[in-house]
Amino acid sequence: MPKPQNQTSTLSRRQLLKAGAGAAALLAAARMNFPGGAFAQGAGPEVKVAKLGFIALSDAGPLFVAKDKGLFAKYGMPDVEVMKQASWGTTRDNLVLGSEGNGIDGAHILTPMPYLISAGKVTQNNQPTPMYIMARLNLDGQCISVAKEYEDIKVGVDTAPFKVALDKKKASGKSIKAAMTFPGGTHDLWIRYWLAAGGIDPDKDIETIVVPPPQMVANMKVGTMDCFCVGEPWNSQLVNQKIGYTALTTGELWNKHPEKSFALRSAYVDKYPKAAKALTMAIMEAQQWCDKTENRAELAAIMGKRQWINCPVEDIIDRSSGKFDYGIPGKLVENSPHVMKYWADHASYPYKSHDLWFLTEDIRWGKYEAGYDAKALIEKVNREDIWREAAKDMGVAASDIPTSTSRGKETFFDGKVFDPENPAAYLKSLAIKRVEV
Repeated sequence: MPKPQNQTSTLSRRQLLKAGAGAAALLAAARMNFPGGAFAQGAGPEVKVAKLGFIALSDAGPLFVAKDKGLFAKYGMPDVEVMKQASWGTTRDNLVLGSEGNGIDGAHILTPMPYLISAGKVTQNNQPTPMYIMARLNLDGQCISVAKEYEDIKVGVDTAPFKVALDKKKASGKSIKAAMTFPGGTHDLWIRYWLAAGGIDPDKDIETIVVPPPQMVANMKVGTMDCFCVGEPWNSQLVNQKIGYTALTTGELWNKHPEKSFALRSAYVDKYPKAAKALTMAIMEAQQWCDKTENRAELAAIMGKRQWINCPVEDIIDRSSGKFDYGIPGKLVENSPHVMKYWADHASYPYKSHDLWFLTEDIRWGKYEAGYDAKALIEKVNREDIWREAAKDMGVAASDIPTSTSRGKETFFDGKVFDPENPAAYLKSLAIKRVEV
């Protein structure tokens, strides 16, 4: 309909003032929601997008929360995609490709993997793809599970009785298999440490196989393996389906041990340093949220969603709240000290001393050659400096920011001590290994 000639098309002064006030209020709200003045000229991230991979495990929770609760958007990264990966091998391949090659820019990842990828130890033609570890995602919270056929011996931290049962099975001509999720990854190292501590050589007395986390339970059901190491909710699901039981939580091997990390391709961080820091801040805030007791039920509901872990909340809720039913009569632990920690006890900070333990163990099992310069690689890959910057920008309490890049000496369940000042002495103390020290 044509506008009458005498009707003005200009806004009245009152309308202009009203619109201006609304815009100012909107801008003020935006400033509140975007710490560090993300709206200030040139201060925001260089890009708004990043493609991040994850495996269906509860330690990817901070990525789910950062996406679902708008924390990536809060820090100026509204177009972040959090994409499910089929296996850790797929995660590696997609990191090598990068988002430009239809892969991913970063991921929820097993802590040793950014090192193995950066060193070209697990990539095609041994071509390195430089990676940076931006933050640790959690401490503790993994488990080693055992098949129901070993129910009578109630396998626990001590593998000596398990060794007797395995030797007997082997003598009958049957093969014995231990499953983990990626060679040289955290689950591989936990199950190897546990077996070796009880005199079982993980390369000679048993066959180790690679199985993606979501496929562990189905494989145990059909008798593919005798034991496995994986994160939750798969150990809990195994118990709920009465297919096997939990021998131990990995925190019983090494209390408050580091586990997964948030890592990005170095190329992405070097090109978009502000975006990389924004991603790290969003994940750190999500870690703080995940660790609050009052949020655990909601966290379990988020993690169970189809686009994330895609499993019944019952398989998640108990262990994420610290209640561990091991699946053995009478073995139920309430308020376990080994519950997964996302923020408490400096869980988010990537200690260089912890990365040195992972590299030392991978040297132990032949993933790196003897005498490999682990410390030099850590200096390239570990970006705790960015974590500290992010913590400062977020106003993280001084008590939550470690004063050193080392957590000092670490003591394991069998009495072995890892001194980051002397990794060779630790290696020398281990009876079963693939390296001469």
